[in-house]
Amino acid sequence: MHVNHRIPVLAGVFDTSFENTQDISEYSKFCGADAIVITPPYYFPLDQYEIIKYTGVLSRASELPFVYYNIPSHTKLHSTLDTIREINEMGAIGIKDSSDDLSFLYSLIEEFKDSPDFSVLTGTELHLPETILKGGHGAVAGGANIFPSLFVKLYDACINKNTEQIAFLREHVLRLNNSIYTVGKHPARISSAIKCALSLMGICDDYMAPPLNSLNNEERKQVKKYLATFSNIKL
Repeated sequence: MHVNHRIPVLAGVFDTSFENTQDISEYSKFCGADAIVITPPYYFPLDQYEIIKYTGVLSRASELPFVYYNIPSHTKLHSTLDTIREINEMGAIGIKDSSDDLSFLYSLIEEFKDSPDFSVLTGTELHLPETILKGGHGAVAGGANIFPSLFVKLYDACINKNTEQIAFLREHVLRLNNSIYTVGKHPARISSAIKCALSLMGICDDYMAPPLNSLNNEERKQVKKYLATFSNIKL
């Protein structure tokens, strides 16, 4: 409703069961999503064949295009290059790789460099320069919610191979990682800190769906302090 197809909206459809995931996928289509993001179930240990089979059944059950999400830190499953090849043949339009493994990311880029309809995206925002310079397509960057212009300029600098500008802008991304992202003690503090920063900027509230927690008052003050240090940056 708010976006009204001005830009593509990709909905994550993650659950431990096929039925629930399919329901979320159908609801995403009903709400107007342009594509879905699929990751394998994150409870049972699966082999590569089971990942491929699950993804195939789900992709055929959905009427929306899909991006495959490789995030072993959360699913405990690391999809191999052979698995991604199979998923590409199922009609995937891209992959978001959050393995934080540059070697694997490079192998993805090399494998699909001649596949114009398949995008390779990194989920590790500090790897945006390496992704673009190696021939990948971009990043799904949490920090872009807070500082979109920083990441757009970094992307443009990478496309133009402006090494001096890349180094300058990456330092600010690193500052973000070493400041706002460090606030809070619980494992999901990065998500909580991003929501907190957005609430302080008046963009949305800082609600976190249970069992995750919002930052407390002292932590909010720390995020506010860090935000202030970015206010005078000239990009």
